Amino acid sequence: MFAFTGHPSASAKQPPQTVSESGTVLLELSGVGKEYSEGNKDTQVLDNINLCIREGEFIAIVGFSGSGKTTLISAIAGLIQPDRGKILKNGKVITAPGPDRGVVFQNYSLMPWLTVYENVALAVDEIFKDWPADKRRVHAEKYVRMVSLGAARDKKPSELSGGMRQRVNVACALAANPDILLLDEPLSALDALTRGMLQDEILQIWEQEKKTVILITNDVDEAIYMADRVIPLNPGPNATLGPDFVVNIERPRNRTELNHNQTFKKCRADITQYLMNISMEKAGQTIL
Repeated sequence: MFAFTGHPSASAKQPPQTVSESGTVLLELSGVGKEYSEGNKDTQVLDNINLCIREGEFIAIVGFSGSGKTTLISAIAGLIQPDRGKILKNGKVITAPGPDRGVVFQNYSLMPWLTVYENVALAVDEIFKDWPADKRRVHAEKYVRMVSLGAARDKKPSELSGGMRQRVNVACALAANPDILLLDEPLSALDALTRGMLQDEILQIWEQEKKTVILITNDVDEAIYMADRVIPLNPGPNATLGPDFVVNIERPRNRTELNHNQTFKKCRADITQYLMNISMEKAGQTIL
């Protein structure tokens, strides 16, 4: 079955969200707010963001472009600091980036003069400096193979397709052995076929590695297909989180079968309608 909790008003302040199932809370955002200044003007990007995520959970946050999704993921990563509230991991405030949080951005962040293996090994050597060289090599090669790039091991980024380059980014993030994998629209620039293949690979890795994953996306179908919970980010400025939509569709999920799955259809319709409603509300229109 599918369910959602919360009030569908874009203007309502959202209370701290509860963990959808039993499990240890790994990440907690409490009253998080962030603003940016440009000249004499201050823009409140995020306002009163409250969220709890348990170990091993796959969360998808969906929203429109410019709603503050990247600001939110950057704050969780520790790349920026919130102006209000706090972000806790295992009960400790996040104050800086760390190897316990791996980030994959939309843009490819690879060293162009290094091969696939060398890019992954660079991350491994930085994080696991105390390991013997042979152990670091085996670890790096494990993640090159995990993202199906064994045959491209010695190629440089310029010789790879967009999808292959993003696989390298995923391998670099995973090779650091993070507790949380943060995916900031990593598939949005890819063609539909490549995007679907990478969705499946990320899900397979998630099943194997048991990582906690937070996916930022503007694709509702992608969010439902991949996640345990889908949480809308209401349009900014003053963006808040909407109600969480719990996706109780059995895993592994078959992409073709989902098109005929009534739970999936209802889930997609409800999330889409919610996003349309909050967009209209933000624009000051009357919702009938």
